[in-house]
Amino acid sequence: MIRGIRGATTITGDHLEELLIETEKLVLEMVRVNHVDPDEVASVIISTTTDICSGFPAKAVRSIEGWKYVPVMCTHEMVVSGSLPHCIRVLMHVNTSVSQEHIHHIYLNEAIGLRPDLSS
Repeated sequence: MIRGIRGATTITGDHLEELLIETEKLVLEMVRVNHVDPDEVASVIISTTTDICSGFPAKAVRSIEGWKYVPVMCTHEMVVSGSLPHCIRVLMHVNTSVSQEHIHHIYLNEAIGLRPDLSS
């Protein structure tokens, strides 16, 4: 069974170093809390709000030990009036026997308010 694990975080501005640090922090927390091994990951989709264009957050994921061959793709989010700025969202597709209700979705920084019903 493939399950989706959601995560989101924010950065203070469009700064490459912060983008990479916060993306890595988010992904590491998602895998830590959900006990995910990189070999169990089918793919990762990362989206950013359109105010982030300093770099590819996928670079942060590929730099994590054991993640070199995990397929990662980046895209921009829809532009929606009033949406949270400087936001990075991750959807990780994981091969697991864990039920949907036991998946822990991770929201960090200002993204905590996006889905309080799913935050661990």
